[in-house]
Amino acid sequence: MRIVFMGTPDFALYSLKALCESEHEVIAVVTQPDKPGNRGVTVFSPVKKHALSLGIPVLQYGKIRTEGYEDLKKLGADIFVTAAFGQIISKEIIDLPSYGIINVHASLLPKYRGSSPIQWAVINGEKKTGVTIMKTSEGLDTGDILYAKELEILETDTAGSLFDKLGNLGSTALIEYLKLLENGTAPIPIKQDESQASYYPMLKKSDGLIDWKMNAQDIINKIKGVTPWPGAFTQLNGKTIKIHLAEVCDLCGRSGEVLSSNKNGLVVGCADKSIRLLELQAEGKKRMNYVDFLNGNKIVCGECFS
Repeated sequence: MRIVFMGTPDFALYSLKALCESEHEVIAVVTQPDKPGNRGVTVFSPVKKHALSLGIPVLQYGKIRTEGYEDLKKLGADIFVTAAFGQIISKEIIDLPSYGIINVHASLLPKYRGSSPIQWAVINGEKKTGVTIMKTSEGLDTGDILYAKELEILETDTAGSLFDKLGNLGSTALIEYLKLLENGTAPIPIKQDESQASYYPMLKKSDGLIDWKMNAQDIINKIKGVTPWPGAFTQLNGKTIKIHLAEVCDLCGRSGEVLSSNKNGLVVGCADKSIRLLELQAEGKKRMNYVDFLNGNKIVCGECFS
């Protein structure tokens, strides 16, 4: 198949690389406009960097809906594939390729529509997730489900580890579906059940702030869900402390209260139980285990994180 690929961040790279290594031909890549970086250096998207390294033509539009139609029409592609592209595509463009446009989305639709499905699935304590190959429509992740693959979320998973797993799973699902499509054996599209739909917005830096009035397990899920970005953080005595790793503990006390601060651990009270902070990072310092952290930071029982 002659394919136009549309994507921008690292997640899209998994699918682009898989297509480039397959029997299909990626005839062009569409990605978001370049961004200004430090000291006036222009920053290319990960997808653009990879496409240029392979000599694939790159197209960029501020608004593809109004700027891209004529260019894309001339390419004569069989199908467009999108993955974390970042723009809504008009029906006029959707109708261009003979096989339409399909999208690789990192959730089991209709749950977790939106731009941060991986992180929110972890934050919400989901036990499974997956990828969906969907038919692109004018709405936000509302198209018919074409193909899906499930994945278990492990206790040790963070948003970062799950990102890699789903990126690989998405690229596998994409290649499998394209083969079925070519062979005429693709599953019948399934309309999404709107009654089961959920939408979650893009994460903000403030989403990493820990609310100690939450239950212990919910806090653990949040720490894992915002790792590596924006990262979980709290404040003590006016200073910001990042939390990289923690576990549920059975001690009980006031929300945010330091219940233990010794070699047995740094334990902080929550709404129900408490959590033991295992790896932390003080302002301007490197990430360290709680023993080294307490050696360099005096924290006493009874103090309260805010």
